[in-house]
Amino acid sequence: MTMFGDGLDAAMHKTFTRPAPKSAGARMRYLVRKLGGTRQVAQMLRISQRTVERYVKDQIRKPRPDLAARLEREVMSRWQPQIRAKARRKAATTGGIIIDTRARLGYTAPIGSTDQDRIRHLTIALPPLYAARLFDAQDAGATDTRLQEIAAEALKEVYFQDGGRRAGSLEEVRFTDIEHLEFDL
Repeated sequence: MTMFGDGLDAAMHKTFTRPAPKSAGARMRYLVRKLGGTRQVAQMLRISQRTVERYVKDQIRKPRPDLAARLEREVMSRWQPQIRAKARRKAATTGGIIIDTRARLGYTAPIGSTDQDRIRHLTIALPPLYAARLFDAQDAGATDTRLQEIAAEALKEVYFQDGGRRAGSLEEVRFTDIEHLEFDL
């Protein structure tokens, strides 16, 4: 499970202006239009071309669970690319990204200090720089661990150091035991 990657994708899906196709037939027809033919869709989904044609004609309506998941993932990754690009550009240049998390956050501090690592629930607006870094890393195929490190750096700067006003010598923030994670644009 890629918690950070899925969270960023879910934030993108909230920006869509129209709902994506829901039925298997509508999803297949959309992919056939996007990819230019049933053969390309069949190769991408690892099914026969004849099966794709039967979905397009609504002769098959209910895909197997693994095919349904692949179908949804492929449609959502291609749905409204201009809207997606506009939302990413806005987040990376002016808007930033909001992270809502419940996780173990903190750094090495004296026992009893308020900055000792503990379970915290934070909802924080991260600056556009970090939104851009998160999206760029996701596009480059970064692992969830790398996305988590970028989010930890952002929380260090914004929450613990308050933009340079405190905890100047802080080196690393721990961001572990994630119970809840959600992004919003």
